[in-house]
Amino acid sequence: MRVEDVFVRGNGVRLPATLTVAEAIESGECEPKLVARTDVLSVVVSPDESAAEMAVGAARNALRAADSGSGDVELILHATTYHQGQDLWPVGSYIQRETVRNSCLALEIRQMSNGGLAAMDLAVAYLAGRPGKDALLTTADRFCLPGIDRWRTDPGTPYGDGASAIVLSRRGGYAKLLSLAINADSDLEPLHRGDVPMGLAPFSHRMPVDFEDAKIAFSREYGLSYGINKANAGQAVAVEEALADADMKIGDADWVILPHFGRRRLDVNYLRPYGIEPERTTWEWSRTVGHLGAGDQFASLGHLVDEGLARSGQRIVMFGVGAGYSWGCAVLEMV
Repeated sequence: MRVEDVFVRGNGVRLPATLTVAEAIESGECEPKLVARTDVLSVVVSPDESAAEMAVGAARNALRAADSGSGDVELILHATTYHQGQDLWPVGSYIQRETVRNSCLALEIRQMSNGGLAAMDLAVAYLAGRPGKDALLTTADRFCLPGIDRWRTDPGTPYGDGASAIVLSRRGGYAKLLSLAINADSDLEPLHRGDVPMGLAPFSHRMPVDFEDAKIAFSREYGLSYGINKANAGQAVAVEEALADADMKIGDADWVILPHFGRRRLDVNYLRPYGIEPERTTWEWSRTVGHLGAGDQFASLGHLVDEGLARSGQRIVMFGVGAGYSWGCAVLEMV
């Protein structure tokens, strides 16, 4: 869809200390074969902060940058993929209490790694009838044992801990949102479920979570090529729609923000199929951070802006994918 009069007004991140791949191998935390083809140099690892606490830090930074306060924020959406620090707990309300402390709607979005762009899609629709108002979008995850093994849960993509945030606004900002597209294919939902029965409590069947085991079960049932072809087609629908609505082609993009995957996965799914040069992406930075769950897009946008790499007039295309069956694409123009 084409987007009118919605801007990114501020951004923020909270990224903890860095653990290099060499250090992880030396300590025995991961084996060389797990990271051999990822080309990832390091990941960010939180020693003590929960995902929710990191989200508050990122949100405060974004609100400060946007000069956005309690009276401006009409919606809070927090995108997550994993445990936030407490059970049966409205994490969106916690972020609200620790930041703007107002009475607007505050919700958690669960759409795996496409959660950030899904939240953006919902926020654009929500702000349509609220001129002069803002939406605070946050993401956060802490991928740690016993539930998640950042090196083994999703082979080919090391996971990092951290939070990101943006403020979408009808009041203007540093980047104008030109278009946004979301697509999903529920036929691919079993990719992360596999063939195990439903459990009575978290981690009833796999602890730590093993995405590879679920993918093998899916391939056994439907065939590997079926899943690959459907995933590629689903991504293409979102990308083509967003680019068409922005009246551009992927070659016109000055920057392309991709998920923080390992290099082989990026090559196969994005760089080669779409003809994207690595120099136009945030790869050199993302390979030092790791996959942030739902937060890759907002964090990479923040990196481009905060480092002065994105300049006035440039266009930025964001790719999002959630568990292989949800995709998003957004086009921004720096103003």
